[in-house]
Amino acid sequence: MKVIGAGVRRTRKGPLVQVLAGDGSAQITAVWFNRPDLQGKFRPGERLLLSGQVTFYSELQIVNPFFERLDENPDFFEHPVFAVYPLTEGLAAWEVRRAQARALAELEGMDETLPAEILLKYKLPGIMEALRCVHSPRIIDEITRGLERLIYEELFFFEVLVGIRRNTLEYAVGGQALQTQGKLTDAFLASLPFELTGDQKKVIDEITADINLPRAMHRLLQGDVGSGKTVVALYAMLTAAQSGRQAAMMAPTEILAEQHYDVWHQQLKKIGARALLLTGSLSNKEKQERRAMIAQGEVDMVFGTHSLIEEHVEFTDLALVVVDEQHRFGVMQRAALSKKGETTPHVLVMSATPIPRTLTLTYYGDLDVSVIKEKPEGRAELVTKLTYESRREGVYRWLGERLQEGERAYVVCQLIEESEKLEVSSAVQTFDELVALLGSEGIALMHGRMRTDERTQAMDRFRKGEVQVLVSTTVIEVGVDVPEATIMIIRHPERFGLAQLHQLRGRIGRGERASRCILLLPPGLSPEARERLRFFSSTQDGFALAEKDLCIRGPGQIMGTRQHGLPDLRIADLVRDQRFLDAARQDALKILLDDPKLTRHPRVAVTVRRRHAKSLELLGVA
Repeated sequence: MKVIGAGVRRTRKGPLVQVLAGDGSAQITAVWFNRPDLQGKFRPGERLLLSGQVTFYSELQIVNPFFERLDENPDFFEHPVFAVYPLTEGLAAWEVRRAQARALAELEGMDETLPAEILLKYKLPGIMEALRCVHSPRIIDEITRGLERLIYEELFFFEVLVGIRRNTLEYAVGGQALQTQGKLTDAFLASLPFELTGDQKKVIDEITADINLPRAMHRLLQGDVGSGKTVVALYAMLTAAQSGRQAAMMAPTEILAEQHYDVWHQQLKKIGARALLLTGSLSNKEKQERRAMIAQGEVDMVFGTHSLIEEHVEFTDLALVVVDEQHRFGVMQRAALSKKGETTPHVLVMSATPIPRTLTLTYYGDLDVSVIKEKPEGRAELVTKLTYESRREGVYRWLGERLQEGERAYVVCQLIEESEKLEVSSAVQTFDELVALLGSEGIALMHGRMRTDERTQAMDRFRKGEVQVLVSTTVIEVGVDVPEATIMIIRHPERFGLAQLHQLRGRIGRGERASRCILLLPPGLSPEARERLRFFSSTQDGFALAEKDLCIRGPGQIMGTRQHGLPDLRIADLVRDQRFLDAARQDALKILLDDPKLTRHPRVAVTVRRRHAKSLELLGVA
């Protein structure tokens, strides 16, 4: 089409660029919103190719179309199918395509990356042919052919990485077999005021089978909140203690680390296990004294936070590491704790809801998995309800009635204080609302900007029943255990991930009274967010929620250090490309089974080292 005329119309939302074009038989108006860079860029008489969705509003119109200046690119029609690339101001599509063509020419003759038998098995094009099919196709079908080759290749090398790490774990001999039967573990079980569930006993058997061998355990313990994972972890830690070695448990917050220590250290002391707490809020003198005790072997079990991975913390003989609520730690942090041992320690990571990254590794072979599904006896019903912010005052009045019956409640907000940029209710604002309606007598506020001692005091008052309502940010997300708490109100739940919502909800339903979790939805919620929250309200299955999270948020930077969002995979999608993934996994495992060191597959070995040298180290951390 030729440009007939062009101009700019001013609107309240900014300039609107309009171009009238025609081909002699018809005319169409091209419209660009929010593209001030296009002002004055179109000349009458120049030829354009316009591509986009055509609509009719008293005239034919095409909104925000892709455009190609044919006068600047006379060779354009040599290929009827062309690639479209993201552009930036001052960069034309034809310039990108010319650069792409030069790049392909320079890559001519590059070495093939996939084994010849795999290319033959699936009739895949070679690497250069695949790149040409994607970037300079002659027909549409070539694009699919090239993409399938590149998707398979990416997944294949991902599976090779996972398989290499699996082999490394299986053959990592450190001489750290632990005594799975002994005085401490027997005394611990005998001291418990309850009977272990069948799942807890099964998981203890799975863990003890691992740590009874002279190789490093690498296991994920998944169980819904309140299912008794900590008891299992303590049993595992005691096997190290009765073997004359040390164990450490790293928690993401001081509240959780202190809770683990406060709840268990007296009981551990009675059975002869020496426990110690190490957190950042201790004085420098206390830290030095406790670090010295750890280094001199005067303690068997250490509970702590990130302080455990500080440079000055040295263990005498660290044999087992427990990472609690592992989705709260970065990959490098978990790796740092694992490296504190003289030999490779056993690693047990625990989570009530596996994050996408861990879920993905679980599915594809890098982790052994133990699952606790049974809840301890005596746990009451927990129901999740959705309602709207417009009914908030009614919800608060209902809350007041429940408080008169002696119940306790959490009210959770994302922000500490109001924000000019976000229309989101804050913890401070919510606290003021509740005080105005219910009085200040039984309400406390807790958030991350408060000093550690202030947070501890607020939590202790709530735990003891001195206050009945705790208004909080997500500092109560993990591990806080107050069995008397039966109500949770979450404001703006659409701003939380499914895993985080599941963790928050897990703070209630831990006692014998029925519990209620109420999600207050803001107006104008998108259909996608509403569907996600409805799914959350319909299940308390941690794996089901993690699978949903995987579909929504992506599998995480599986070969890197991020926890969620876009993965390292640039082309493949672990949900969409399941059929390619299954084939790639089988092929990678077969090659590694026959040739563990890849000596007979040099092109695979070279490609893995060239692309993913750092990832080979990081894949060892769950």
